Amino acid sequence: MDAAEAIHEKFLAKVGGGKLPRRTSEVQPEDVGLAGETMVELFYSQCTSRQMDRLSRKLQARGEGFYTIGSSGHENNAAVAEAFRVDDIAFLHYRSNAFQLHRAKMLPGQTPCWDMLLSFAASAEDPISGGRHKVIGSKPLNIPPQTSTIASHLPKAVGAAFSIGIARTLKLEDTPLPRDAIVLCSFGDASANHSTAQGAFNTAGWAAYQGTPMPLVFLCEDNGIGISTRTPRGWIEAGFRERPGLRYIRCSGLDMVDAYRGALEAARHARTTRRPVFLHMDCVRLYGHAGSDAQSAYLTKTQIEADEERDPLVHSAAILIEQGLLSHQEALDIYNETEATLARIAEDAIRRPKLTSSAAVMASIVPPKRELAPANLPSPEQRKALFARDSTMMDKPQHMARLLSWALADLMLAHREIIVAGEDVGPKGGVYNVTAKLHERFGAARVINTLLDEQSILGLGIGAAHNGLLPITEIQFLAYVHNAEDQLRGEAATLSFFSNGQYTNPMIVRIAGLGYQKGFGGHFHNDNSLAIFRDIPGLILAVPSNGADAVEMLRECVRLAREEQRVIVFVEPIALYMTRDLHEDNDGLWTAPYAAPGEAKPIRLGELGVHGDGTDVAIISYANGYYLSRQAGKVLRDEHKLDARVIDLRWLAPLNEDGLIAATKGCKRVLIVDECRRTGSQSEALMTLFAERAPGFPCARITAEDSFIPLGKAATITLPSRDSIVAAALELARG
Repeated sequence: MDAAEAIHEKFLAKVGGGKLPRRTSEVQPEDVGLAGETMVELFYSQCTSRQMDRLSRKLQARGEGFYTIGSSGHENNAAVAEAFRVDDIAFLHYRSNAFQLHRAKMLPGQTPCWDMLLSFAASAEDPISGGRHKVIGSKPLNIPPQTSTIASHLPKAVGAAFSIGIARTLKLEDTPLPRDAIVLCSFGDASANHSTAQGAFNTAGWAAYQGTPMPLVFLCEDNGIGISTRTPRGWIEAGFRERPGLRYIRCSGLDMVDAYRGALEAARHARTTRRPVFLHMDCVRLYGHAGSDAQSAYLTKTQIEADEERDPLVHSAAILIEQGLLSHQEALDIYNETEATLARIAEDAIRRPKLTSSAAVMASIVPPKRELAPANLPSPEQRKALFARDSTMMDKPQHMARLLSWALADLMLAHREIIVAGEDVGPKGGVYNVTAKLHERFGAARVINTLLDEQSILGLGIGAAHNGLLPITEIQFLAYVHNAEDQLRGEAATLSFFSNGQYTNPMIVRIAGLGYQKGFGGHFHNDNSLAIFRDIPGLILAVPSNGADAVEMLRECVRLAREEQRVIVFVEPIALYMTRDLHEDNDGLWTAPYAAPGEAKPIRLGELGVHGDGTDVAIISYANGYYLSRQAGKVLRDEHKLDARVIDLRWLAPLNEDGLIAATKGCKRVLIVDECRRTGSQSEALMTLFAERAPGFPCARITAEDSFIPLGKAATITLPSRDSIVAAALELARG
């Protein structure tokens, strides 16, 4: 007999007349306002969760079910749900079936059993993921689906909680989260050790310590084990009881009444004080980690039996029988009737349609477009007041950093929901002065200095986007994003996919990066790899090469986020921030006057930049490579009589393949110039494109070496240069 059936038989025996456990908590239902009728409903939710776990294993054995990480032992999640409102957004642990089942009772018209069984069966009609993943989640119930990445949802929970106060300060109306809402975020004791989780706890406490509103409940469902590794006894309490900025509350996940007491206290504290709470709920993990997990490989028989004796469903039945709310037989009837009902529903669910094509699977990678009311364009008087101190400079050619700063200001003036967040973006104006004067112009509620934690910066953006804000977050240097890339890969970019387009987190991530920075840096300030962004489905990667393009591309990114709900990474080449000249000193060819909104032609997603109409060679590049290619193009023409057409990719993902083929039409050969490393760079995709779409067409590439970037005068040795581009073009021309 497997573990699930063994525990099932024990439940039947104990509730059917055997010895039931005695309560150890002194808290009575009337002490916390828990009515008898509600307690019975909680038991129904708990039984449903337990029977779903059993059923999932049976469906898997038949080849009809595909997920067996269960919630058995965590059934008092239902009591937690009872203590929160439906409009309190809940980012849930994967053992939280009982929470969703019980919350569904608070909103008429829900069919949670049918919905979850469709998810178990990977049906295309699964109302949350469309058959893409078995996830706990529901749009009507305000439960965004979570990925299986450990603890990755905690930073965005912090961001969502933080955004409630920001929206309130800005007097934004009709945000998804009400002004008095709180945020719930649940996880296991093992997950609490993850660096992502620790960063989230620290950020919440850091904010609360300074008096920043943070209406958030961290629910740690402590079952004492992470897959096969035991959590040291007392570890969670020792780590969180005295943590600065966090209120610590403990409750029993074995006792329905005490679980409700703890959850109610936590919810009330977060709602009334707008401060974060760490709710520590003792649980037990029954059955093992998942269906394939044999606990006997790492737990003794005595340990397994001791856990089985702590079954919270048995404890719930005991409380209800002790209170005279149910008889032994009535408790058994609820349990058995629930099993039979679910079995009938499952037979229908497994026959529902499945995903049958790659197009169907991929349909929700890109979020759906949304209709928005036209933005209230600022009046000339408002813009004049905003830029009063800069007006004498705005009609003169400027470098990229200053142009971007003005573009950000214009965008924030036009769209009140935009916030800018990152390390040093406030009064300092950022490391390269791109956010200069934004704090002065728009205040601390919209220009937010964060602590030094990239996971928390991106999490803030994702969570704020859940609440209708449009975050423009900044990561100081490209190399720093590696500390937090899963916030993009595992959270931001997957939300639409796993929710069938129902949930989105439109946002823009500004990152200073790439090589060629003079006199400063080394590897961590001159990283030259964009590979982590290019293979994330649905992510847009924008990389401007000059200030005029940067302004229009940033405006397009805001449009894409607002209207098409996209997640965008906007990489700004550090070495080109202050660059003014192209060919010789004081030529000013890499500067431009600032174009106010509507004055210049927009640069839409995928639109290429093409300089010249030469046919001898088409040079394809971006960012610093495009700048150097423009220099090389002049040398090729003036000194070698080779007429080049230089193409700026601008948008690296998605790649405009048709546009590139069209832009190179009539050219005799193609040279790809890529400042990123040879392995994993954009050049690989470009070479493949021309091999597949134009076989036999002369094509070559010049890239950075597979090396990190050193310091000082050696910083550009491994990178393409004007002269190496010229040499590569000449070699290609010689055939």
